Amino acid sequence: MPDAVVIGAGPNGLVAANLLVDAGWSVEVLEEQPDAGGAVRHNRGVDPEFVSDLFSSFYPLAAASPVLDRLRLGDYGLRWSHAPRVLAHPLSDGKCAVLARGVDATADSLDVFHPGDGDAWRRLHGTWERLGPDILGALFTPFPPVRASARLALRLRAAGGLRMARTLVLPVRRMGEEEFRGEGGKLLLAGNALHADLAPEAAGSGGFGWLMSMLGQTYGFPVPVGGSGALTDALVRRLRARGGTLRCGQHVRRVIVRERRAVGVTTADGETVAARRAVLADVSASALYGELVEADHLPSQLATDLKRFQWDFATFKVDWACDGPVPWQAEAAAQAGTVHLADGLDELTRFAAQIAMGQVPDRPFALFGQMTTADSSRSPRGTEAAWAYTHVPHVIKSDAGDEGLTGAWSSREQEVMADRIERQVERFAPGFRSRIRARRVLAPPTLQSLDSNLHGGAINGGTAAMHQQLVFRPVPGTGRPETPVGHLYLASASAHPGGGVHGAPGANAAQAALHRYRLAGLHRAQRVFTHRDRTGRKPPSPADGL
Repeated sequence: MPDAVVIGAGPNGLVAANLLVDAGWSVEVLEEQPDAGGAVRHNRGVDPEFVSDLFSSFYPLAAASPVLDRLRLGDYGLRWSHAPRVLAHPLSDGKCAVLARGVDATADSLDVFHPGDGDAWRRLHGTWERLGPDILGALFTPFPPVRASARLALRLRAAGGLRMARTLVLPVRRMGEEEFRGEGGKLLLAGNALHADLAPEAAGSGGFGWLMSMLGQTYGFPVPVGGSGALTDALVRRLRARGGTLRCGQHVRRVIVRERRAVGVTTADGETVAARRAVLADVSASALYGELVEADHLPSQLATDLKRFQWDFATFKVDWACDGPVPWQAEAAAQAGTVHLADGLDELTRFAAQIAMGQVPDRPFALFGQMTTADSSRSPRGTEAAWAYTHVPHVIKSDAGDEGLTGAWSSREQEVMADRIERQVERFAPGFRSRIRARRVLAPPTLQSLDSNLHGGAINGGTAAMHQQLVFRPVPGTGRPETPVGHLYLASASAHPGGGVHGAPGANAAQAALHRYRLAGLHRAQRVFTHRDRTGRKPPSPADGL
């Protein structure tokens, strides 16, 4: 019987398992898919000569994460690679905002849009240098992050107090208007805010856009050498080297609850896997509370709150094998690993508004990845392994592109949407389609079939909007990995601090399980000593474990 069972071998589940084995626990990880990794996997499914990431690709939060840093994954084969430039946002007139790892290079690109905007960027970066370490400390710490928050409060006071706090909760459109005169800086902030599901007019999108921009400025948007799955492989090697067990192709059907505590799981094959101390679930909040745990074991209010749980936008992705480099009209875009494709801030707002109205956007904002530019091992010399993803509504009411897309995502609808994304790329890279050797389409249902945590193609475990963060994540009054069932912990992106590949939800769940067990040990010891005081002898059969 293992001390802990971990449901799901995504990055959070693997981080949790690694931390538990480091503490001396025996751990068994059960993964539904044939391979570990969740949304951190790659294959050669587009073209045998090209390595294509199935889901995520660029990992600024992983580079910044103290959780992953402490695991020393470099000792287990993980290596990082960077494109010459972090990110580019070209416009149809040939101008291009560029985010580089050198602040002066970023500033120079913004001065092209308006003289003085480079200095405005330097001021934002200076604020990051003062606040960034404590923001990251709060982000990667179990909620509430008391120490990090106290330090951050002091730093905020020194940085302008309420005025700085106001800036961070602004909509990104307003933040851009206050900080920049030209469009370049505004585009970098707004495009990065839309890495989540935060529209330019959403409260707090300014702070999120600033955070992602500064992570790129400081750490870059690195990629694992050889494919995104190299990060997963390192986590798995480390786990097994330290005695942990991973079994793939094991679909967990139910969490076993006895006397209000989780004692194991049952699989779809009918196998029971008992857990002596804890069960950690790297699954969505909806799956944990709506499928894996029977309703009788949960408060009725939780079921009510889950009806209001909001997913982030659905995602539609296309992978390409290209016979040559992407023919960008703006030359600076050729050096960027990530390219944002929208012709100005107003087009970003229009895109988000169409999704809010239930429409498939006619000019989809696309995040475009140039993987060979970021890591030369991904495809033959002179070619490019590329991808783009965009967002669509979960419930589609109409098609702004007038091509009859309904959200059924039949083969025809998938091809129509993929063509639409390619036309968006062509606006900024004329001739792109002529360089495509092969493509693969991953519609929302396909993404979910490959990773059940990606509900309807949502990639962040729930919206990143302010009403579902901190004590509101996944539902009001939570914010921590503990659940209403004893010894059961939520270890996925549905828990604080949310989406992104950084391992914090898994680490928080592991720490909570270890803390609970230590406390229980202290209570047992106290009972033993109390009994000795009263009888002069040790009890004959003290409780063994939890």
